[in-house]
Amino acid sequence: MTTTQLRSRTSAVPAPGGTTPAAARRKRPGRLREQLSGWGMIAPAAVLLLSFVFLPAILGFGLAFTNARLISPRPVEFVGMDNFARLFADPTFWRSLLNVAYFAVVVVPVQSGLALAMALLINKKFRGVNFFRTVYFLPVVTSMVVVSLLWLFMYRKDGLINELLSTFSFGLIQGADWLNDPATAMPAIIALSIWQAAGFHMIIWLAGLQGISGELYEAAQLDGASRWHQFRYVTWPGLKHTRTLVLVTITIQALGLFDQVSVMTQGGPLDSTTTIIYEAVRSGFKQQETSYASAISLVFFVLVLLVSAVQRYLTREKD
Repeated sequence: MTTTQLRSRTSAVPAPGGTTPAAARRKRPGRLREQLSGWGMIAPAAVLLLSFVFLPAILGFGLAFTNARLISPRPVEFVGMDNFARLFADPTFWRSLLNVAYFAVVVVPVQSGLALAMALLINKKFRGVNFFRTVYFLPVVTSMVVVSLLWLFMYRKDGLINELLSTFSFGLIQGADWLNDPATAMPAIIALSIWQAAGFHMIIWLAGLQGISGELYEAAQLDGASRWHQFRYVTWPGLKHTRTLVLVTITIQALGLFDQVSVMTQGGPLDSTTTIIYEAVRSGFKQQETSYASAISLVFFVLVLLVSAVQRYLTREKD
């Protein structure tokens, strides 16, 4: 047997993966092209995340320990924990923290409960169900700024809400100055927020409801279970993962309250509606204290992280 024949037979021996070495070499350029295509598709999103999320976060963390201002002739200096000491001694910060806690404690259960009730109503097949789904979800796709401006006119002393109260009470109820009274400003913002975002969480609840097998309800009906017992022993356990998602998302959104306050009250009256995010924006842009605003943002990040971790721990799966 000649040397040429031995080489041809050796090259024809399959590789361990079941392909010949020649076929494996032909596949390598194809895999390389697939990898390059994948990285090319990821690159735009990665650049945007790096430019507008990760780098600002790192920069904000560093600025929190300096005396940087938005426009200042003085050079930036390291000041250690001075910004945090000032922050924790500021009564406005504690008032904003209390306002956010009050907002979250009310909004989280009420909004999640309302969204679940809406999802249960439209989870049945009847004429016009798609119309009601659209109506319930319509406020979600409307900009919060637009919604806040609309409700701002409704909350005026001579606005729609007071006019309706006066009409249906035959003039006995004149209504309050909702956004200029410290006792009613935050409840007014809470009502707006619940109305605007309930439709979004309704969709999440609806997806969870449609993931529950209909055979479970048929078995419960055969056993003579009432509607309440079906909800308690079939629907609610089946929504275990869904309710965790809903509670976490509502809580994070509640802690990040900003748009409504910025448009409607600017933190007033008497700081009754100011929030942590609003204080950070006001300090950073209006007062030009970027270092102090970065300190507020860093504290807010830690707060959200702790609340999310505690909430995730309380809603974890237990053996």
